[in-house]
Amino acid sequence: MLLAPLRWAIRITALVLGILVLYFGVTLVQVWLTSRHYDPHPAGAILVMGAAQYNCTPTLDLQARLDEALELYRQGYAHLIMVTGSKEPGDKCTESESGAMYLESKGVPASAILEAGGRDSYQNIEDAVPILKAHDATSVLVSTDPFHEDRSMGIASSLSLSPSPTPTQTSPIRGWSTVPYFAKEAVGVGLGRIIGFNHLEWLHLVA
Repeated sequence: MLLAPLRWAIRITALVLGILVLYFGVTLVQVWLTSRHYDPHPAGAILVMGAAQYNCTPTLDLQARLDEALELYRQGYAHLIMVTGSKEPGDKCTESESGAMYLESKGVPASAILEAGGRDSYQNIEDAVPILKAHDATSVLVSTDPFHEDRSMGIASSLSLSPSPTPTQTSPIRGWSTVPYFAKEAVGVGLGRIIGFNHLEWLHLVA
C-alpha cells in the first residue's frame, strides 16, 4: 500500500513526459513542413527577418533573406520591403540599415524600403507592425531561413498581420547543419504557443 502513491507518481510523470514528447514532436514536423512551403502572392509588403551584419555588410544568412525579398519585389508581389533588426554595441549600422543599403545597391528605391528595429524575432515584427499598418500593408510575405519560417509566421499572426511563407531558397545553412536550428525552432514554436512568443527573448541566444 505504501508503494501505491509512488507508482501513481511515476505513471503520471511518464504520462506527462509522453505528452510533451508527442507535442514537441508534432511541432517539429509542423516547423519542417512550413520550411518546405513556398507561397508567394500579391501582398502589402515583404517582411525580411533580421540577421547579423558586419561593418554594414549583410552576412550570407541576411543576404539570402534580402535576395529572396529582392526577387519577390522584382516579380511584383509587393511594392514595399520591410527590413528589420537593430545592432550590437560597437556596430556602425543596424541590421535594417545594412539591409536597406544592400537593397538600394541592387536598384530598389529608398522610397520602397521600410526599416524597423528589434533584437530578436518578436521585436523585429513588433517594431515593424505600426509602420506596416501606417502603409496599409498588413498582408506580408515573410522572408527568412526555412527553419525560421514557422515561428516568424506565428509571431506575425499573433501581432495581427496576415503572413504567407516565402522562405529563402539560398540559405547558407543547409543539410545536416540545419538540425539544431530545427530543434531550436520546434522548442520556440511549441513554447510560444503556450506562453506567448513575446516571452522567448532567450531563444535568439541559443545556437
